[in-house]
Amino acid sequence: MSLAMIDYGAGNLHSVENALRAAGCGNLSVTADPEVVARAERIVLPGVGAFGACAAALRGVPGMIEAMERRVRQEGAPFLGVCVGMQLMADTGDEMGTHAGLGWMPGRVRRLEPSDAAKVPHMGWNDVIPNVPHVLIEPGEAYFLHSYAFEGQNVVATTHHGASITAVIARENMVGVQFHPEKSQRYGLALLERFISWKP
Repeated sequence: MSLAMIDYGAGNLHSVENALRAAGCGNLSVTADPEVVARAERIVLPGVGAFGACAAALRGVPGMIEAMERRVRQEGAPFLGVCVGMQLMADTGDEMGTHAGLGWMPGRVRRLEPSDAAKVPHMGWNDVIPNVPHVLIEPGEAYFLHSYAFEGQNVVATTHHGASITAVIARENMVGVQFHPEKSQRYGLALLERFISWKP
């Protein structure tokens, strides 16, 4: 099983790579080469930083969006978006202006509203609460660090931070998680193990 993790300069690559290897992924390429992505059996899109900057960086890799569209949307390769990588699956994001995402999941990424009960950024351990059954998503605790959250369709799990906010989106062969599996200890490793063997 070959897995390509896309390197577009958006951070957290080393920790996600280590977590995937710990979860049992031996044939793993960290790559900015669209040809490698086009041949991979599974694809992971990580991300740390601002939505607009990450979207621009991803589009700045020649041929990458086209390779992702073909391999994931047309050919059905399993796909996992992590943190900002998950947010980029949306239509648009509002961080530092309005920016286009991949448009894979109908929705918008909006700033969390701070309150006395909910500080922003949302940082630390919090429950993942499935609201739609999905083979990859179990209830448990995961590590979150974000100031913006997805609002839209295909939400399969939420978490509570002052209000219910999106923790996981999923449709067909695509899953995105707002939390960091690589920082979520056993819960995160178990999720990555399931993704590595997932046959959507």
